Amino acid sequence: MEQLNSTVVTSNTSSSPGYPPPDSWDSRGLVPVVMLSLCFLLGVPGNIAVIILKPNWQHLSSVSQSLMLNLAISDLLCLLTLPVWIYTFLYSWTLGLMACKLLAYLVYCSLYGSLLTVTVLSVQRYLQVVYLQKCLHQAGRKRLLALLWLVAMILSIPALVVRQVTTDQDWTQCKSDYFSQTRNVAVLLIQSLLGFVSSSVVAFSYIRLHRKVNQAAFFNNPQTTRLVTSIVVTFFVLWMPRLIMNILGVAAFSLNNQGLLKFCINSWNVTGALVFVNSCLNPLLYAFASRNLKS
Repeated sequence: MEQLNSTVVTSNTSSSPGYPPPDSWDSRGLVPVVMLSLCFLLGVPGNIAVIILKPNWQHLSSVSQSLMLNLAISDLLCLLTLPVWIYTFLYSWTLGLMACKLLAYLVYCSLYGSLLTVTVLSVQRYLQVVYLQKCLHQAGRKRLLALLWLVAMILSIPALVVRQVTTDQDWTQCKSDYFSQTRNVAVLLIQSLLGFVSSSVVAFSYIRLHRKVNQAAFFNNPQTTRLVTSIVVTFFVLWMPRLIMNILGVAAFSLNNQGLLKFCINSWNVTGALVFVNSCLNPLLYAFASRNLKS
């Protein structure tokens, strides 16, 4: 996520500042633009529908309902920023330094909020189904959500520091500042650690839940198997490329390997777009299909 919107243009020969000719819109820019456009068109209505309709939530515990609503809100906040980034991929950044920092902070905060909510939701379902753990009371739910967003806000602070507006050959970008190697390595390591821990917790929780559910013959439901599999596989497929590229980025900075660093910068755009796809698919996986995980 660190270099989510750092579009790299190596053959920009525009005649007017900030507006490159069509031949500069190569695959490095167009692939993320197409992916982000689809995410916006599908994800925004989907998350709004979840917030308004609350589909199939009658059987869910109050904690699960709060987490589901929080997931939809965080994903919606993230997806609502996409038109700005899509425009930036095509026509460069025009909103100034403060908007660059604040918008990047909002994206990181909502992405971390979504990631942490999915992690907490998987643990909560695991405890409820496997150990019949009682739900938190209303004050406990509020404290849980407040703590979740506080952690997301703290983890997003580096975006306010590293995001800068730079101009190269009349192309203005809102991107991370690469001049401090130590800072870049620290940020990438924190993001990677959080991602791997969250992925491990999600995989463990849903796999254990699936095994527990299938121990009872009367509850061995193929729909539940497909849902659990889709949750785990989708989470890993959409987040692992980003985490792997972050690790490669750490290696590139540490070894001062310019070739590997250039590859990572070019790949961060596409892998960052995959993270937005996850926010687009969350309403389908966690809301509309949630009735299959009845306790």
